[in-house]
Amino acid sequence: MNSDIVIRTNWTGDIAEQEELLKREWLVTNGLGGYASGTISGVPTRRFHSLLTAALSDPQGRYVMLNQLSELVRFPDGSSQKIGGIELVGGALDLYGMSSLREFRLESGLPVWRYELANHVIEKTILMPYMSNTVHVRYRLVSGTGSVRLKIRVAVHFRRHDASLAEGLPLDSYDLKASAGRFEIQGLSMPSLRLYVDGENPAFTIEAKRLSNILYRIEEQRGYEAQGNLWSPGYFRVDLVAGKDVTLIASSESWESIMALSPAETFQAEQERCRRLLAAARPELAKGLAKQLVLAADQFIIAPIERVAETTRIRATGGDVRTIIAGYHWFTDWGRDTMISLEGLTLTTGRHIEAGHILRTFAHHLRDGLIPNMFPEGESEGVYYTADATLWFFHALDRYIEHTGDRGLLKELLPKLLDIIDHHIRGTRFGIHCDPSDGLLVQGDPRYALTWMDAKMGDWVVTPRRGKAVEINALWYNALRLMEKWMLGENLSTGAIEIAKRADVTRLSFNERFWNAETGHLYDVVDGESGENDPACRPNQLFALSLSHPVLDQAHWRSVFQNIKDRLLTPVGLRTLSPDHPDYKADYHGDLRTRDAAYHQGTVWPWLIGPYSDAWLRVYPEQRKEVRDFLNQFLERHLHEACIGSVSEVFDAEGLFTPRGCIAQAWSVAEILRVWVKVAENHKSG
Repeated sequence: MNSDIVIRTNWTGDIAEQEELLKREWLVTNGLGGYASGTISGVPTRRFHSLLTAALSDPQGRYVMLNQLSELVRFPDGSSQKIGGIELVGGALDLYGMSSLREFRLESGLPVWRYELANHVIEKTILMPYMSNTVHVRYRLVSGTGSVRLKIRVAVHFRRHDASLAEGLPLDSYDLKASAGRFEIQGLSMPSLRLYVDGENPAFTIEAKRLSNILYRIEEQRGYEAQGNLWSPGYFRVDLVAGKDVTLIASSESWESIMALSPAETFQAEQERCRRLLAAARPELAKGLAKQLVLAADQFIIAPIERVAETTRIRATGGDVRTIIAGYHWFTDWGRDTMISLEGLTLTTGRHIEAGHILRTFAHHLRDGLIPNMFPEGESEGVYYTADATLWFFHALDRYIEHTGDRGLLKELLPKLLDIIDHHIRGTRFGIHCDPSDGLLVQGDPRYALTWMDAKMGDWVVTPRRGKAVEINALWYNALRLMEKWMLGENLSTGAIEIAKRADVTRLSFNERFWNAETGHLYDVVDGESGENDPACRPNQLFALSLSHPVLDQAHWRSVFQNIKDRLLTPVGLRTLSPDHPDYKADYHGDLRTRDAAYHQGTVWPWLIGPYSDAWLRVYPEQRKEVRDFLNQFLERHLHEACIGSVSEVFDAEGLFTPRGCIAQAWSVAEILRVWVKVAENHKSG
């Protein structure tokens, strides 16, 4: 195995290590939006932790199908030892598998546990076959004399993955069916969970058991219901011998699909797919921690086959449907996140065809000059309350054309792009319109937060930015200049001239209205709800100098950048608000209301490393090495914490900069990848 794609963590079995084993997590995905995820310890701390969360057709969405396994090894002398999972002892969780764990590693993106016990070494690996709602849990006897007997107890609670732990079927509503070594757990109006063990002398013992009042401690910390129950129909027993792996297969697919490949063939297929992903990526990503990020990027690119009608329509025209999951575990696909992530996740990794599918997928959902803000879980139609996602669509298309030279897609989308510009000029939903007096874009609707600073609780918009927001107008100007370029390329010179005039007016007004000479940086919003200008120092002003067509006069670049560096920069990304602001919050924790109050009021977002690096190099183009060193330090620090091998959604703004939010976030991974390529020593443009 290539050591470049192994992230290794060693353990001694000391009780002092238990906290780290509970805090560090792993994630495996299937290309459909389904996933398996948990803590290194095997103890679930989130309602989203499971061995199989299947992506089912709408309106079901993603369902937890196989929650937990607990494993016991019986040795030839009759003694036994537990190696993983959960068990309740006297009403408390017994962390019984930790003492024998000696290593956890991420190997070609797959989690591997190494247990040392009674002169035997056993390794466990988890993978999900690509494009299948299936999980393989493989056990291998690495060393030791003779065979051992492995006992694997399964535990379930079928429910929507984001549902309360109290929801779902009553635990006495499950039905177990068995035939010729194949087992099915059935629930009302749900696909069956099919179970099979491949190994020596497998057998199943029916021993129904209820695991009650399991505490999911992160849910408790986040202010959600934190106790739940599981039901176990019994356990598998199988001999584990050297040279013959044992694989537990669990799936919501048909038996024909499950048995189409042997476990060994499935593992080889996944290894080959991993090899192809790495071979297709830019050469700048061919070694080191960036190589792991190529595999992390793959987790977010999905085929949303649960949206059956959309998939059928697009495939009928010879296309295919692809989208980007914004983050695991609870996000679906968001328009803004997808467009920002497109270059890093698909274009730097050589997945150009899928990039085209993603752009067409969102263009298909264009309504009133807007692409969807997001697709709710288990629904086919998107919701549109966003002022920036559509403007990011122009940016993503530009990056796609630059990487691929595909003018055909541009010609195909040009009428829709013109329609977007027209709707924004005339006015569209949510108060989005161009102010005829200065050419700046206005947005605002009291029901929604339309920019990326979108935390909202009931009627409380935490970060009210109605009016003319700085990044919205930077994106608007960028979109106009891109439209001008594309129209000239298509010999539409008359229209291009009109667009250019509008862009000129926008640029002039932007620099007159947004430059704050008193502070040396840009206003965050001008012409707010009460006509005021907001002088808060936020990272949104970055886009005025980081985009392909910077709207900010060059004379102000250095001052704006220095303010951002001095007041917002941390080792893990940018704060969302300067610490000297009265609304600043240093920590992102607590219940939903407390977290939303901090979400964009200081909390650090690592995805902003991307535009910050672009601005850095625009101001100081000779400092590529300094940017490269910053990225290296970030990855060396973070890829071994939180979700091993991926990048978190947010961090606390001070202290230990603790990772928070989603354990794996698309634009966090994407922007690190994109900038890594940009500043690599062996970088070649194109």
